[in-house]
Amino acid sequence: MSSREIAELTGKRHDNVIADIRKMLLELGYQIDADGRSPDFSGDVPDAYGRLQHCFNLPRREVEILLTGYSIPLRAKCLDRLHELEARAKQTLPALPGDYIQALEHLLESKRSEQKAIEERDHAIATKAEIGSRREATAMASASAAVREARRLADELGRGTRQATVKAVENLTKTQFDPQAWRKLRAWCDSHGVQPNYVEDPLYGRVRAWPADAWKEVYDIDLDGLFGYHQHRITEGGASSACP
Repeated sequence: MSSREIAELTGKRHDNVIADIRKMLLELGYQIDADGRSPDFSGDVPDAYGRLQHCFNLPRREVEILLTGYSIPLRAKCLDRLHELEARAKQTLPALPGDYIQALEHLLESKRSEQKAIEERDHAIATKAEIGSRREATAMASASAAVREARRLADELGRGTRQATVKAVENLTKTQFDPQAWRKLRAWCDSHGVQPNYVEDPLYGRVRAWPADAWKEVYDIDLDGLFGYHQHRITEGGASSACP
């Protein structure tokens, strides 16, 4: 939930809500730079004149912590809105694949349907020898394209061999990281001059996907071995047995 929305729901001035959030984040141990921005939660929204203004975008935990200092009626308004946003996210979630395994299965099924149509067309217009030649060439090209698309989609979802979110690694390794585990990954990025990418998240809007080198050096986790293995199984038709 954004600080602008919290201000509108509570009737408080936006700059006062911003000040409350900064104080809370500092007490929680988050970093606030000299401009009063947070690398974890800061964003920008246009004002009535189209000028970008600083705001905070808070996940559920930080919203609830902030609201403990507000009156009960104001807390109720914000929590009702938070529940509404979460319910809306759950309703829209089935429209798109819930994880990269399902997304890749959908992609591969589409590719298989296209390939079948091509093969049927070739059968009607070519000889048996030509059919075999075209089928082999088309299958190789289609498989190569499917692998490239699978890897691209996995990286966009933050569950790939080049970058991955903490949640994606937890899901695949069946382990639970410390809530502050991301700080070590951020420290590695800062020390190496690397800016982590943001990926879309159905609950929080967007989260950071940490680079493969950071995972390897900080937690000795090889994303290529972890996610590359599952992507290979999917492109070979083994998605049903892969981990989510």
